[in-house]
Amino acid sequence: MHPGVDLVCIGADLDPVTVLHAYTMGLFPMRVDSEQGEQELGWWSPDPRGILRLDEVIVSRSLRRSMQKFTVTFDQDFVRVMRACWRAGGDGNWITDEFVQTYSDLHERGFAHSVEVWNFEGELAGGLYGIELGGLFAGESMFHIDRDASKVALVTLVEKLAHCVGPRLFDVQWRTDHLESMGVTQIGRRDYLKELTRVLTAKPCFSPG
Repeated sequence: MHPGVDLVCIGADLDPVTVLHAYTMGLFPMRVDSEQGEQELGWWSPDPRGILRLDEVIVSRSLRRSMQKFTVTFDQDFVRVMRACWRAGGDGNWITDEFVQTYSDLHERGFAHSVEVWNFEGELAGGLYGIELGGLFAGESMFHIDRDASKVALVTLVEKLAHCVGPRLFDVQWRTDHLESMGVTQIGRRDYLKELTRVLTAKPCFSPG
């Protein structure tokens, strides 16, 4: 993360309409610590931006075997997945009750979606959530309790998106070592915005909520 480059502005609110409009402009919200030690609402546009080409996802043999150990669902327990990302800390430690409320509202409106990964005991073992606008899927956060469960969520989502008609852009914000091992690459902000404009008019992959 490079705040000086990636953080575009601070302020506004988490109204669902504001958040959706931000995504159409290549922005997403995330709290940032101010110089006074308080958290403020920041709007981010990473440069470079991490994306995953649907035909370039890397699935190792061990991961393919792991996929047989789980059952995967979509949009069955959105709030639980989001709160699990929050509790997991790490990349999800910026999530607050306000974020949960806003994204739950967007889920009810059919714009936010979750992937749930269940183990053989019927327990939630991992998952991810994100925003879909047209052909854009903006992954927000993921978590795992059981090994490989978050990777299983990611691969299953990629397979779903790849079978939908129209151009797709899978945005993961930043390329981490973990995501790079799955095939995530980087493009510049200008190229990202060009691709974003191209995919926004596509039909969403998920059915309306």
